[in-house]
Amino acid sequence: MTNLSIYRDIFPENPAKVTNLVENCRKNLKLLSSSRMNTTDLAFTPALELAQLIRRRELSPLELVNVYLERIERLNPQLGSYFTVTADLAIADAQAKTEILANSSELPPFFGVPISIKDLNPVAGVPCTYGNPALINNIPNYDDGIVTRIKQAGFIILGKTATSEVGSFPYSEPMGFPPARNPWNLDYTPGGSSGGAAASVAAGLSAIAQGSDGGGSIRGPAACCGLVGIKPSRGRVSNAPVGDRLSGIATNGPIARTVADAAALLDTISGYVVGDPYWLPDPETSFLSATEKPPQELQIAYTTIIPPLGEADSSCEQGVLQTVKLLAQLGHKVVEKSPDFSGLIEPFPIIWQAGVGASGIPAEVLQPMNRWLLARSGSAGEYLQAVSQMQIAARQIVGFFHNVDVLVLPVYLHSPIRVGEWADLSPEDTLKEIINWIAPCPAANATGQPAIALPVGFDSNGLPISVQLVGKPGAEATLISLAAQLEAANPWIQNRPAFAI
Repeated sequence: MTNLSIYRDIFPENPAKVTNLVENCRKNLKLLSSSRMNTTDLAFTPALELAQLIRRRELSPLELVNVYLERIERLNPQLGSYFTVTADLAIADAQAKTEILANSSELPPFFGVPISIKDLNPVAGVPCTYGNPALINNIPNYDDGIVTRIKQAGFIILGKTATSEVGSFPYSEPMGFPPARNPWNLDYTPGGSSGGAAASVAAGLSAIAQGSDGGGSIRGPAACCGLVGIKPSRGRVSNAPVGDRLSGIATNGPIARTVADAAALLDTISGYVVGDPYWLPDPETSFLSATEKPPQELQIAYTTIIPPLGEADSSCEQGVLQTVKLLAQLGHKVVEKSPDFSGLIEPFPIIWQAGVGASGIPAEVLQPMNRWLLARSGSAGEYLQAVSQMQIAARQIVGFFHNVDVLVLPVYLHSPIRVGEWADLSPEDTLKEIINWIAPCPAANATGQPAIALPVGFDSNGLPISVQLVGKPGAEATLISLAAQLEAANPWIQNRPAFAI
């Protein structure tokens, strides 16, 4: 059996993707041929290509894990992308997989590829702090449902990545931990709450990452760090073994260097688990296959204004305008229009801030901003009223998509803030700044629609600029196909932060 046919067995519906992967792998192998390996190039190689290098027996899981662990040891003290590095567990897993590789041809799709897990998701035997140092000795005895699927896909877990405390904020600077920093400019945040996840991938400290999104917490960090981040549709990814998460606004998803990597990780973690309160039917073909199927002509709307909260700054505005111009050149019909998001302004923060109380962490050990949010939380009745208000507004927003396939928005309304920029503000002013920054994101959480953050350029501070594509409910395949088309027309993968090189 040839190496090409091995990969076709894994992705039988996607021969073009297989051909591209093999060609890319051959290019990478040329880079490695002069020495045993060019570790920097290897660290920035897409996860699917790393899987193919391992499958071709050109690289062992142990060699690859050691590449990432060396980079983590060298760069993470400045970057703060990991709270916990599971070096011993990763090496033991890599050694076992290296032995399996020598004796088996039946391998899962991401066999031996390193990944990071956000420190809001339990991994058996590994501290899960939820961004609170009082929980540094909280060691779960079970794996989160998506962690189980990630392990079954053959990934090797490198550690737990930095998050804001209980995932509350769009920056990752919890008290008691070093702040997570943006590898493109260490003075700035990588976003939050999946800030450590995004920083780890952007800096070559992980091949790919798991994140979660309850109001932009995948899309924002992906945008800040120049990566692809997918917030899946409600019900696409199970929250097992727990149930509902803030009335369905939060979900897990991928953060990756390429659309194909993100799509393949979404394939890995998707699917119904018995007892899920929300679920979607499995797609007819894989999300990865959607990356090789250019979309037919789509009806695309766009806006750079989220009234009454504000409008995008010049950098974020230009990112959207350049993208819709490219979409028109690619043959799509583009029109400037937007749904009315104003109905979410009152209820969404009530639901979002309830996550602090839902964490069960005592008020006395919470950081001041979360303690303030906890104190201002209303009654159960007020929460349920907010849920009803949100659902009414969400119906109106989804109705906008009756004649629209995709809505193009900024991810955030302005470029990343500096680390600690809001540290001296009052809680009230901090909340106002947060809402006005992340304004384009919460709508997709409220409606349960899929959304993708995609890098498109840089601002004057050398920080990435991204756009957000929002699709019809359950239409991840359309978004992924469109994102891959944009990625091909405006390649990004060659960009690397100087800090990480």
